[in-house]
Amino acid sequence: MTFAKRFRNKPLVTLLLSALVAATSLCPPEVFAAPHKNVKKSKAKPAKKPVAAPASDYYTGEFVNFGQWKEVQAFVDDMVGKHGFSRTELASLLSNVRYLDSVVQLVKPAPPGKPKNWTVYSSRFIEPIRINAGVRFWNDNAEALARAEALYGVPAEILVGIIGVETIYGRDTGRFRVVDTLTTLAFAYPVAPNRDARMAFFRDELEATLLYARQTGIDPLSLQGSFAGAVGMPQFMPSNIVKYGVDFDGDGRIDLRNSAADAIGSVAAFLVGHGWQRDQPGPIVYHATVSPSRAWEQYLNLGLEAKVRPEDLTGAGIVTTSSLPPGMLYGLVDLQNGSEPTEYWVASNNFFAITQYNRSYFYAMSVVELGRAVRITRSGS
Repeated sequence: MTFAKRFRNKPLVTLLLSALVAATSLCPPEVFAAPHKNVKKSKAKPAKKPVAAPASDYYTGEFVNFGQWKEVQAFVDDMVGKHGFSRTELASLLSNVRYLDSVVQLVKPAPPGKPKNWTVYSSRFIEPIRINAGVRFWNDNAEALARAEALYGVPAEILVGIIGVETIYGRDTGRFRVVDTLTTLAFAYPVAPNRDARMAFFRDELEATLLYARQTGIDPLSLQGSFAGAVGMPQFMPSNIVKYGVDFDGDGRIDLRNSAADAIGSVAAFLVGHGWQRDQPGPIVYHATVSPSRAWEQYLNLGLEAKVRPEDLTGAGIVTTSSLPPGMLYGLVDLQNGSEPTEYWVASNNFFAITQYNRSYFYAMSVVELGRAVRITRSGS
């Protein structure tokens, strides 16, 4: 029986369980704790306080003998030939890898739905729980944030904004085994127009995971992360840990799961590596109004890069709340608001550096706004 048939013919109960795992995968661990049960009082002994059952350490999947797959065998050959890995050790690792149908479901494109809504999206991140957690994170790591700002030129509020948006400062870093996730997506990615490119991407990330584990002496099966394989407080993909990970606390190893300092330094290094400019004048974004002539529409959808001169934006009927510093390039950002009017912003190069972390205007603006809210709240407390 082929792999595709095997999973197509699963019993209904298995499919329902897979759907349940996918639906609950983004919930915090406490959601999965068993509820307290009522305990009847006894005259002989006082009733013990019920204890919630602990959540599983990670999401378990279904065993599939990946080692027998032709594509996996070719990957093993590459790891042995290029990097000197032991074939026996890789075979042992693969014998413990699980297929995660839940991540396959999660990476499928969402069905067409409601129009994009910046107000709804941002309300998930610019809210009291995350802001207050950001103040505590900033206070607890003020020295590392100041040091990163001085060394890399990235403001503390941007670093705080990214880590807050990603994982609420380490509260929700993911509970999928990274090797399970990456192996599943590297060799069993769902049918999609970009399937080949995505499989190649996740194969590269699986390779980076094994290299990182060997370099740091950790068990690759111990790494846990998101359903896409992102790790630690800043949710770095494994290749980015290798490229941009920084031992910012000086303990001799890069630990993005437990070291806030390493997370802070690594995020700053990532942004600089993706075009962040230390001496860029003015704010990161400028609120803008646009003229009814709509000549400015030519500057929409030009990609995640600052390409337009300020005089060209002005000439097209775009007015910002403050003057744009000359000699720089900018981009026009539209934040759609469902049935409500779209917000327009003029973004600098550093805004687009943030979009390299997550290729979304909504994401980058949430980072900016959360960091700003944390800074204002902290300065007023």
